[in-house]
Amino acid sequence: MKRNIIHIDIDAFYASVEEVENENLRGKPVAVGGVSDRSIIATVNYKARRYNLHSAMPIFMAKSLCPDLIIVKSDMKKYRKKSREIFSLIKSYCKNIEKVSIDECYLDISDKKDPVGFAYMLKKKIHEKFGLTVSIGLSYNKFLAKLASDWRKPDGFMIISEADMPDILYNLDIKKIKGIGEKSQAKLRNIGINKVEDLIKLDEEFLVDMFGKMGSEIYLRIRGIDNRPVETKRIRKSMGVERTFLDTNDEELLKSYLDNYSKELAADLEKENRAFKTLTLKMKDSEFKIRTFSKSFLNPIKSYQDIYKHSIEIFEKNYNKKKLRLMGISASNLVDFDIFQLSFKDLY
Repeated sequence: MKRNIIHIDIDAFYASVEEVENENLRGKPVAVGGVSDRSIIATVNYKARRYNLHSAMPIFMAKSLCPDLIIVKSDMKKYRKKSREIFSLIKSYCKNIEKVSIDECYLDISDKKDPVGFAYMLKKKIHEKFGLTVSIGLSYNKFLAKLASDWRKPDGFMIISEADMPDILYNLDIKKIKGIGEKSQAKLRNIGINKVEDLIKLDEEFLVDMFGKMGSEIYLRIRGIDNRPVETKRIRKSMGVERTFLDTNDEELLKSYLDNYSKELAADLEKENRAFKTLTLKMKDSEFKIRTFSKSFLNPIKSYQDIYKHSIEIFEKNYNKKKLRLMGISASNLVDFDIFQLSFKDLY
């Protein structure tokens, strides 16, 4: 049976939530993030994007590009609560939902007689109840649905059908293709591959030699082949936070990022009542070299204080003073905290 899958992306989620709550922000350039000049932006609204502002940009740089920018301190607790409410509404209309982040999800709506009408109905319901706009992509697989949702943002709706493929993708820049990161883009651009129209001329063997297993996935997906199902029950093997930022070797600034990451990761763990036994620090330097360092624990941890303490320990032990452009922390070897507590009590 032909599948109908939609990808839903809440437009400029954090900033949009703030605009709904504070009418004085509406129609003005707004950024959500840290409030000091040394902080970075989490997201900006579409008014601010006209000034070429984007997530992970330092606040001081954003202010220089847009002097009228309004900075709102991020409130992850509020955004997570709003996210749960929105996805609860969506789930009341479709149980086949795969939530992939705080502001996006896939739905398998193959059982709906009118998929286009269903998509527009969801857009209307979300806007009526929450005052937020969403962009939706509809297609016959997840890869194309995700591409379509990004096509006409904000408040967009786009359909990619089998009849459209592959011609509709030809003019897309290769950076739009999931699996082609910055290093891969550089490799491809060095040999004159800038658009999908160029990429699709490469054979699968060449892409596998260049990118390994991901090469096969890229080869198939730009031809409209993606058999991944919508996974309604995803088993998370890890949880993490990472950000790209302006190249820096300011250790105090880098440690402040770790502080923010630790708070965010602790909140995610608390929401799912999980703890973990392995903490990994990821650092990408200005030359795009990635290094990772891990530390494992006998007993699971989950608190912000523990995460931050161990993140700093790993950082101080392994940081080589080079300028970094990305840093992140992740928790793996996840355990259910309630089960761990019960098991631990049984020992005494």
